[in-house]
Amino acid sequence: MPAHVSEAFVLQTWPFREGDLIVSFLARDAGKLRGVARRARRPKSGFGSGLERLSQVRMSYFQRENRDLVNIDSCELIGSQFALAGNYYSSCALDFMAEVSEQLLPAGEPSDKYFRLMAATLEHLRAGSANIWRAVTYFSLWAVRLAGMMPELDVCLGCAESLAPVDGEAPPRVFFVRGRAGLYCDGCRRALDLRGAWELTADSRLIADEILRTPVAKMCDRVWTQATAADLRRFLAQQMEAHIERRLITVPVLEAA
Repeated sequence: MPAHVSEAFVLQTWPFREGDLIVSFLARDAGKLRGVARRARRPKSGFGSGLERLSQVRMSYFQRENRDLVNIDSCELIGSQFALAGNYYSSCALDFMAEVSEQLLPAGEPSDKYFRLMAATLEHLRAGSANIWRAVTYFSLWAVRLAGMMPELDVCLGCAESLAPVDGEAPPRVFFVRGRAGLYCDGCRRALDLRGAWELTADSRLIADEILRTPVAKMCDRVWTQATAADLRRFLAQQMEAHIERRLITVPVLEAA
C-alpha cells in the first residue's frame, strides 16, 4: 500500500508497547489522525526530534481500511518549537495550543484554515516573547470560530437586543456565565439572576472584532500583558469546555503563568 506524505503538526504522543509511540498529528490534507511510530522511543530511533510537541514535519504514513491507527513510516522535520520550549510562558502556550487542537478537532476532517491558524500563531510566537498573550488570544478565538462554536458577540442571548455601542453613548455592559453559549446585557443578567457571571469588557470586544478582521502579525501595536483580554480568553475557554464537556487542563496553568 503506497504511503501518504503530508505536511503536519505533531499534537501529542503517548507511550505504546515497548519502545513505540502513539502519535496524534494534524495533517494538512487529512485532518487530525493518530498513528503508531514503531521503535520511536528507542535510542537509535530514526524519528529523532520530529515527534516533539507541535513540531512541523513532513509525515509519511500508511493508512489501512477499517483501522483507527495509521502506521507512521517516517517524519522529516520542517520546523521545531525547541526555542519556544525554553521559555516557561511560551511553553505553556504550546501546551495550550496542543491540548485545544487535540480536543476540538474531529478525526479525519481536513481543515486547511486550522492548519494555517496553527502555522501563523507559532510563527508569531517565535517572533518574540512579547507576543505570547496576543498569540494565545488570537488562536483561542479562531479555534472557537473554526469549530463552529462562536456565539454572537453583539446580540444579547436573553432578550436578543443589540449589544453594539450607540454613537455618543458609553458601550453597554455585557456578561457571560459558564454553561451558556452567549452574552447577556446587564438587564438580562439581573432578571435571570445569573450569579457568578463575568463581564466582557468593551476593550476585549474590540480586540475580538480586530482578531476576526486582521492577521495576527498585523494587529494593532498595543502593549499586551497577561491582563489584556483575559476576560475574552476566559469566555472562549468556557465555550471550548462546554463543547468538549470537560475542563481544559492547560488553561489554569497558562493563566497562572
